[in-house]
Amino acid sequence: MTKLSLNWLRQKLGMNKVLTFTGGIHPDDMKKRTERKKIEDFEPKGELVFPLGQHIGAPAKVCVSVGDRVLAGQKVGEADSFVSANIHSSVSGTVVAIEERPHPSGNKVMSVVIENDGLDEWHPGMKKYTFDEVTPQEIINAVREAGIVGMGGAAFPTHVKLSPPEGKKIKYVIINGAECEPYLTSDHREMLENPDEIIAGLKLTMKLFGLTEGYIAIETNKPDAIKVMTEHANREKDFKIKVVAVKTKYPQGSEKHLIKAVTGLSVPSGKLPMDVGAMVNNIDSCAAIARAVFDGKPLTRRIVTVSGDAVENPKNFRVPIGTSFSQLIEACGGLKKPTSKLIMGGPMMGMALSSADVPVIKGSSALLAFSEEMVPERTEKSCLRCGKCVAGCPMNLLPNMLKEAVCANDLEKLSKLNIMDCIQCGSCTYVCPAEQNPLRYIRTGKTKIREASK
Repeated sequence: MTKLSLNWLRQKLGMNKVLTFTGGIHPDDMKKRTERKKIEDFEPKGELVFPLGQHIGAPAKVCVSVGDRVLAGQKVGEADSFVSANIHSSVSGTVVAIEERPHPSGNKVMSVVIENDGLDEWHPGMKKYTFDEVTPQEIINAVREAGIVGMGGAAFPTHVKLSPPEGKKIKYVIINGAECEPYLTSDHREMLENPDEIIAGLKLTMKLFGLTEGYIAIETNKPDAIKVMTEHANREKDFKIKVVAVKTKYPQGSEKHLIKAVTGLSVPSGKLPMDVGAMVNNIDSCAAIARAVFDGKPLTRRIVTVSGDAVENPKNFRVPIGTSFSQLIEACGGLKKPTSKLIMGGPMMGMALSSADVPVIKGSSALLAFSEEMVPERTEKSCLRCGKCVAGCPMNLLPNMLKEAVCANDLEKLSKLNIMDCIQCGSCTYVCPAEQNPLRYIRTGKTKIREASK
């Protein structure tokens, strides 16, 4: 973000300051290769694989049989508990298998396998509503039926987030357009190309909580998205929608830090956003809410950025869920360099893949392919006590001391140092001049704490 463009934002959009939080880091955003690439609709071929576990919570329960012909938008997995999510076919075709298949997590997960017939015939779908007639409970029901989850990567069922316990009043609804992970541009393109759906989803969420004011937070490295979303927000007469510029800094898109930047409220240790009256939704999830309520469409597609130095022609795709990542790489012209690392999601918090022969799932925001020169070997040296990991930690933790406590197996000290507050953003590892990896130890420590509490 240049000084000139930042001044333009302030003058044209009436923004007096750029909001942020304490801590964080400033990696190169690496978005230039795809930020101007329009979203392309991708049409998959052959088999599509629908894992029954694509979300936080209980896996869905199979509700089709081998040999069944299914239509696009038809439910193939039904939520088996409150914290779960329905799974719908994204294509029409025939169920050819119900078996364990490779999942992006590296495990094998029970999945419904459908042979795409290429006809794209759609199921009649869910009930459609108008804004004026839909009730708060019908909004929640539609979101639950549609199988919507957090599409920024966490994949927490959205209907659960929209149903806070009694006594937890939501006062702030914030749509997360920060997209702070390097390389990712799927949310950026969605804001440029589908602003009306995002605004409509935000208005439905505001109606659900009886609010007339809502927020869309966008990092300053997306001035075009800030401009477009502001123009569309200003057209609303019955709702006050504020587009706020947040500093380009990682992990600005973390919900607790976005809440701090936008509202000034801090979510206490061990608490959730709803404990301070706030709720944060991802851009794509917000648009999915509008499609579920107004169009009766379940979550069957999502936007995926395919990028990285090993990719011949990086792109943004709208992808039917269940599509193999290998097909997306092929649609980008293949790989131009030997690939050292594949990541689903961003390079900071994404999931390393052992193969591209796994399906796009609801939380798949990106596929990144890197050559060896982009993934240098780390040679761990002794801690320099420089404090960079402490200064960079957005949760105000002491990563160096947490690592030492993990090595000493001192669970009591880990608890005192609030290890469970770590959001595993990787900032500490990124800034370490000694090439240490505190995050790896912290993950181990968190596992030990969980096991000890059983």
